[in-house]
Amino acid sequence: MEQRPDLTPIEGIRRHLRRGVRQYITGSDEPRIEAPAQDSWFGPESMTWLIQTDWSVLIGGVESLLVQTLHPPTMAGVADHSDYKIDPFGRLNRTVAFLGETTFASADRAQKAVDTVRSIHERVEGTTPDGTPYRANDSRNLLWVHATEIDGFLRAYQRFGSVDISSADADRYVAEMARVGEGLGIEHAPRSVNELQTVLRSYIPELKLNSQSREALRFLIYPPNTLPQKAAYTVVLSAAISMLPNWARRKLWLPPTIPPVNKLWIEPSTRAVLKGLEWVMDVPPEVLELRQRHSA
Repeated sequence: MEQRPDLTPIEGIRRHLRRGVRQYITGSDEPRIEAPAQDSWFGPESMTWLIQTDWSVLIGGVESLLVQTLHPPTMAGVADHSDYKIDPFGRLNRTVAFLGETTFASADRAQKAVDTVRSIHERVEGTTPDGTPYRANDSRNLLWVHATEIDGFLRAYQRFGSVDISSADADRYVAEMARVGEGLGIEHAPRSVNELQTVLRSYIPELKLNSQSREALRFLIYPPNTLPQKAAYTVVLSAAISMLPNWARRKLWLPPTIPPVNKLWIEPSTRAVLKGLEWVMDVPPEVLELRQRHSA
């Protein structure tokens, strides 16, 4: 690894790791958004900034993907129209780019990101393995993905996030994210944690494991990571599985987390990985100020 003369060895290692993390998460070793835009959809007082800039979002994202495999229309859309087996990290990179643009980019860029996703979804339609028609732009299918993602991000932050938030803050986050959900075509996105949980419970009768979901589940548990990536991902995956709702765990046929294992291994190792990512990556000063205000 080549060092610049003005860099200390530690800073050189940090720079190298930062490029590697960016490449894995976004598909590019350079930042896609240099600084938050003044006219972004959200702002430095928003819960969206606080939660979606925290590295706990990785855990929430994996947890939401595990849960999403249970919804046959969503899983059919992924299986029939996604190249996740050929390009295993493409979906991750596109999701992170979408989150970055709707969170930090200018209002115009955020709207363009939403419009692009809607345009792609127009082509995603077909039938599930049991013959049920599906459309990605159907409001109920969109609502399932939106609800599982927001639920995953929020609960991961509440468990592993940088600073504590109140129940009112949690409601505010759900309400803020309704703007993105409805921009994507959801008729009415939830605006409180209670509404969010009601939405998720309404899907339980139609959730099940099928051949497509089992294949995706195997991929999520055993992705094609390099050896160093596997170490960190194993921790993130274990944390994600430990926070699955009981109804999702039962339908996924995953065993419950044993409390001593959770306390003695999952919690400490997860916090160590998140602290390591905080050290490696730059946190926008606006976000640091927001954290300080919430921790005061």
